[in-house]
Amino acid sequence: MTDAFFEIHSSLDREGPGDRDSLDWALELARVPKDARILDAGCGPGADIAGLLHHAPEGHVTALDSHAPFIDAVRARHAGDSRVTAEVADMLAADGPFDLIWCAGAVYFAGVTEALTAWTPRLTGSKIVAFSQLAWKSSDRPTEAAAFWAEGYPPMTDRDGVLTQVQEAGYRIVAARFLPDAAWEAYYTPLGRRVAFLRSGEVPDDLAEALDAEEREMALWRAHRDAFGYLQVVATPE
Repeated sequence: MTDAFFEIHSSLDREGPGDRDSLDWALELARVPKDARILDAGCGPGADIAGLLHHAPEGHVTALDSHAPFIDAVRARHAGDSRVTAEVADMLAADGPFDLIWCAGAVYFAGVTEALTAWTPRLTGSKIVAFSQLAWKSSDRPTEAAAFWAEGYPPMTDRDGVLTQVQEAGYRIVAARFLPDAAWEAYYTPLGRRVAFLRSGEVPDDLAEALDAEEREMALWRAHRDAFGYLQVVATPE
C-alpha cells in the first residue's frame, strides 16, 4: 500500500466494511466465555475492540496489525485498559492460545485456507474463528464489477468457494451470511467524507490517483452491491 493510501485512511475509525450489529451476530454464535482470550487479527485502528470486550468483559484482546500507525491508534484509544494489548506483528504468527480469533476483512491478504491453517494450533477453549471475506453473491457478475475485481483481487470466489476453503482448512462452518448494507456504509460514509476533505486542498498527483481509486470502489459497490459483498463466517476446527 502506498503513502497516499495511508494518508487517506489515517483518520478513519475502521478499515473495511463492518459494524457493531455484525460483530454481535458473530459473537452471539461464538458463545465465548466472559474471560475469553481474543485475537483481533489485522485490527486496523481497532474499530471492533470495544465490541469484542463487551462480549468478554473479563477477557483480553490481543490486537495485531502490520501498520504501526494503526497500532498507535489502538493504544491511544485503549490507553490504561489492561484488557488490551496492541502490537505491530504478523497476524498469522500470534503466540496464543486464543478462545476466539476475530478477523474483519484481513484474510483478504493471506487467503482463507492459509489463515485458518495458521491459526488452528493457536486456538483453545471455545476454538472459534470469525472472519469476513470478499466474495461474489451469485454467478450474475456485471462486466464493470468483474473487470474491477479481476484486477484488484484475482483470487476472489463466491460464497461456496469461500466455504470450501474453510472446509479445506479442516473447519466446520457454524454460520455464514453476507454483511448487510449498513456495514458497508459504516466504512464508506466516513471514507467519502475523508476523500471530499482531501479534495478540498492542494492534491498532488499520487494522492489524486489514490482518491480516484477510492471513489471508483465506492461507486462500484453502490452500483453493484447485489453482485458482491463480504461473507461473514463463523467456524471451528473439526
